[in-house]
Amino acid sequence: MISASSIDQVFETARVEEVIGDFVQLKKAGSNFKGLSPFSDERSPSFMVSPVKQIWKDFSTGKGGTAVSFLMEHEHFTYPEAIRYLAKKYNIEIEETEQSNEQKEKANERESLYLVSEFANAYFQKVLHKTDQGKSIGLSYFKERGFTDDTIKKFDLGYSLNEWQAFTDEALKQGYNIDFLEKTGLTIVKEDKRFDRFKGRVMFPIKSMSGRVLGYGGRILITDKKAAKYVNSPESDIYHKSKVLYGIYHAKQSIAKEDNCYLVEGYTDVIQFHQRGIKNVVSSSGTALTSEQIRLINRLTKNITVLFDGDAAGMRASLRGIDLILEQGMNVKVCSFPEGEDPDSFAKQNTLDELTTYLNDNAKDFIQFKASILFEDSKNDPIKKAETVRDIVNSISKIPDRIKKEIYIQECARIMDLSEEVLFSTLAQIDKKEIQEEQKNNKTEQKAFDVIKHQQPVKKVDVQYVLERKIIEILLLYGNKTEDFEDLVLKENDKGDLELEPVIHQAKVFEKVFLDLQDDEMQFTNEQFKTLYYTIIDRLNQDANFELKKIINIADQNVSPAITSILMDDDKYELSRWNEQNIFPKTKIEGLTQFVSETILRLRCHLIEKKIDEFMSSINPDKGEQNREILNNTQDYLNLKTLLSRKLGKVL
Repeated sequence: MISASSIDQVFETARVEEVIGDFVQLKKAGSNFKGLSPFSDERSPSFMVSPVKQIWKDFSTGKGGTAVSFLMEHEHFTYPEAIRYLAKKYNIEIEETEQSNEQKEKANERESLYLVSEFANAYFQKVLHKTDQGKSIGLSYFKERGFTDDTIKKFDLGYSLNEWQAFTDEALKQGYNIDFLEKTGLTIVKEDKRFDRFKGRVMFPIKSMSGRVLGYGGRILITDKKAAKYVNSPESDIYHKSKVLYGIYHAKQSIAKEDNCYLVEGYTDVIQFHQRGIKNVVSSSGTALTSEQIRLINRLTKNITVLFDGDAAGMRASLRGIDLILEQGMNVKVCSFPEGEDPDSFAKQNTLDELTTYLNDNAKDFIQFKASILFEDSKNDPIKKAETVRDIVNSISKIPDRIKKEIYIQECARIMDLSEEVLFSTLAQIDKKEIQEEQKNNKTEQKAFDVIKHQQPVKKVDVQYVLERKIIEILLLYGNKTEDFEDLVLKENDKGDLELEPVIHQAKVFEKVFLDLQDDEMQFTNEQFKTLYYTIIDRLNQDANFELKKIINIADQNVSPAITSILMDDDKYELSRWNEQNIFPKTKIEGLTQFVSETILRLRCHLIEKKIDEFMSSINPDKGEQNREILNNTQDYLNLKTLLSRKLGKVL
C-alpha cells in the first residue's frame, strides 16, 4: 500500500502539462495547452491541458482528469502504478511493501505479464554484466559495436545464456508462473519440455512510451543457418509490434522539442544515433511500418525524416511506407546514406556536427527522393517514365490537405518537366478511382461530389440534466465563496394570496445550494452528478476552506471526465481581449449571486412542472372526488410556478 501522504505529495508535485508533454506534443493556446488527441485519430487538435487547474480534457472522446488518470487511460496503469510512475519521475520516495507470492498470483493477467517482462529485463542485464559468458560474448559484442557503458545501461541491453532453460529455471525459482512466461513468449512450452526463446542472444528490451517493458528483440551471435538472425517476442496482451516503436521512450521528449522524428530500421541504428547525440530517433524494429506506429509519432510531431541504408533495393521496398505517412497528414523527408553505409555505421564513423550536417544537406522532399530512385529504372523508357510519374502522383493523392496536394503537384511538374494540367488530370483520375472503389466496397450508389443532405434527428434537451450539471458547476467553481443572497419567502398578503417576499442573508454558496435543494427534497437523477454532489458537500462541510480543485484527486475515476468537462468548459467560453476595445463585459463571478439563485429557481420550476404533469396524468374520469383533490393540488403548484416564473422574468 502507498501511504496517503505519499499520494498527496505526488499530486502536489506532478505537473499535468509536463506529464502529458512526455506523450503528446502540446502547444500554447492562451492560458492552456492544445494537442492532438492520443485516444482518437484526429487531425485538428481537441486535446486541452490546463496548467492552472492541473487537469486535461479530450473533447474528441469526452475523457478527462488529472495526470494520474491520463496515465491510467493512456498507459493502462492501475492507480498505484500511475502514482509510482510519477513518484519516480519527480524523485519522490514512497512507502511500498514487497509483493508476496500470493499477491503475485492474485494480480491480473496483464499486470503479471508486465511483472514477468520486468523480471526478465533485470535478469538479462545481470547475466550480461555478472557472468563470464555474458561478459565474454554479450558485452564484447556491444563493445565492438562501439556502445559505451552508459549507453548499454541506458537502453537496458542484456544477454540470454546459451543454455536451453537457464532463464526459465530462474524465473520459476523466483515464483513466476509458467503460464505468464509462455504468454510473454520468453519461454516456449512443448508438452512437458520448456525452452528459453532467446537462448544465446543479446537482448534489446522494447519499451512503451512510458518506459514499461513490452517485449524483446534478440540477436544471435553464432553462425547458425537454421536460426534467424533476429527474433522478436510474439504478440501478447502487452506487446503488439504494429503499435510500438523501438526507442520511443528515450526519444519522445527530443522529438517534441526538435519537432522532427528520424525513422530508422534497426535497434543498433537507434542506439548509435542516440549515443552520438541525436536522440529524436526511433525504429520500427525490422517490421513493415504501420499506420498505428505513424500515429504514435504524430502525437509528438508532424515531421518525419525517413533514413534508408545505401542499398537501392532496400530503399525501393521501403517506399510504400512513405505513402502511409502521407495518409496521416504528416510531412515527410527522406535521407539515404552512401552505398554500403547504414545509420549505425555512418553515425559511428562521424562526429555529431558531421552527422547533423549530412542529414540537413541530404534530407530530400519525398517527391525528389522518389523521382531520383525510380528514374534510375526508367531513363530511356517512356512507358516506365510514365509509370514513375503516376507512382509519384499516386503518393501525392494520399495527402489529405488539398493545399499541400496542389503545391506538391506544382513541384512534381517542375521536376518532371511536365504541365501541371496533365498531373492534375492524373490526380483527378486516381481520386475518382479511389472513390469508386470505396463506393463499391460500401455497396453504395453515391456519385462523386454529390451533395447529400442527411436529416439529423432533433435531439431533445434533457432539462434536468442541464440544471443538475449547472449545480455541480456552481459547487466546483464557487462552492466555498461567501455571498449575500436574496431568498424568496412565501407569505400571505392581506387578501390571503401567496406572495414571494425577498429576505437578504449571507451564506457560503454550497450552504445556499444544499439548504435550498434539501427544502425541495430534490434528488439528482444523474448518478455521476449525485456522487459528485454529496462528495463536494461532505468535503466542504468538514472543511469550509477545502480547495475544490483537489476534488478531482479524491473523486471516483468514473466521474473525472464529468469534472474536467465542467472545468474546461469554463475556460472554453471565456471572453478574450475585449478590454482592449474598451468593452467591459460582466464576468460570471460578478453576477454570482444572480447566477446561483436563478439556477436553483429554474430547477425548482422544472420540478414543479414535472409534479404538475404527474398530477394531470393521474386524473381518473370515474373518481370525481379524487380528481377534485388532484386539481386543487395542481392549482396550488401552478400558482407557485407563476410566482417563481415572474421572479425569473419568464413569459408564460
